[in-house]
Amino acid sequence: MMSKAWIWVGLVGLTFRVFAADEWPEFRGATGQGISDARNVPLTWSASNHVTWKTPLTGNGWSSPVLHNGRLYITAATGEGSELSLRARCYNARNGKLFWDKEALKGAPGSAHKKNSQASPTPIVSGNRLYLHFGHNGSACMDLSGKLVWTNQTVKYSPVHGNGGSPALVDDLMVFNVDGASDPFIVALDKKTGAVRWKVKRESDAQRKFSFSTPLVIDVKGQKQIISVGSGVVCALNSKDGQEFWRARFTEGYSVVPRPVFGHGLIFISTSFDRPVVLAIRPDGQGDVTETHVAWKVPKGAPSTPSPLLAGDELYFVSDSGIANCVDAKTGKVHWSERIGGGYSASPVLAEGRVYFQNEEG
Repeated sequence: MMSKAWIWVGLVGLTFRVFAADEWPEFRGATGQGISDARNVPLTWSASNHVTWKTPLTGNGWSSPVLHNGRLYITAATGEGSELSLRARCYNARNGKLFWDKEALKGAPGSAHKKNSQASPTPIVSGNRLYLHFGHNGSACMDLSGKLVWTNQTVKYSPVHGNGGSPALVDDLMVFNVDGASDPFIVALDKKTGAVRWKVKRESDAQRKFSFSTPLVIDVKGQKQIISVGSGVVCALNSKDGQEFWRARFTEGYSVVPRPVFGHGLIFISTSFDRPVVLAIRPDGQGDVTETHVAWKVPKGAPSTPSPLLAGDELYFVSDSGIANCVDAKTGKVHWSERIGGGYSASPVLAEGRVYFQNEEG
């Protein structure tokens, strides 16, 4: 969403009947992996067809809307320079009525990529709390009426291209990657107070340290792992203290955007720029598992920006240039690879047994 943009409900096939049955509480939904339980999703739409309502927006923002209990929550950055205001907004999902628009933080100006803004990370709604992250400008928590619960602007770093990756919740923590110009790390804040609970350095040989990926929390034999992808490396961390269970290295990957997905005992990642490769990694190792736990690789059609999607036994992904792929999730065998047209930044979504790809032209 950019300045003078609109919220279009129904543009991607969502009507209130869908909303009423569906929760979308964080980046890529309830599972964090692009799986929707929505029903009555249309097969076609346009600027006028299957649009339930639309409402104008002010400010800049690339965060995804999140949905809970019939309400939509989004973030936005308004103003400039010392007047930069980082905000959260709440709308009625049935009709687009604005319930509230509240400032979470005052921000510092900075440069951003043309596909970025000062309000790009997607918030998380959980219980009666809205968790907000604005990259190097800080994090905040509100109740669902917009009242501030806590703020934290102590986690400092030098961003490249602005803010990107979204946070994840695990137990009583909010975790996010901090992959800036140098000295990357992963940090966990206390959900109740916003205080830093742990912070661990990301060890990587990549020359370009900056990345924008969102962590994914998985369970391996009863043990929670935080899967965190950065430039040149993917790590599995212990949620209690951030200590590393295992790591797998990859060459030349940087500016990593896609969120990992998990299934069939495998973690699926993309190594992003300059020559992206999709990797499948077994998450049951210890230490450096680069040579022992990479199950398969697919270089053709790998995404730099959209996250992959696991649907049943198949893994789907689309390159930024519009090459869609379907591969066997267990073996990496390519079932098909087709150019579907357009440029892609958004991640695919599974709904009613169909895979929805949304290109940059809508």
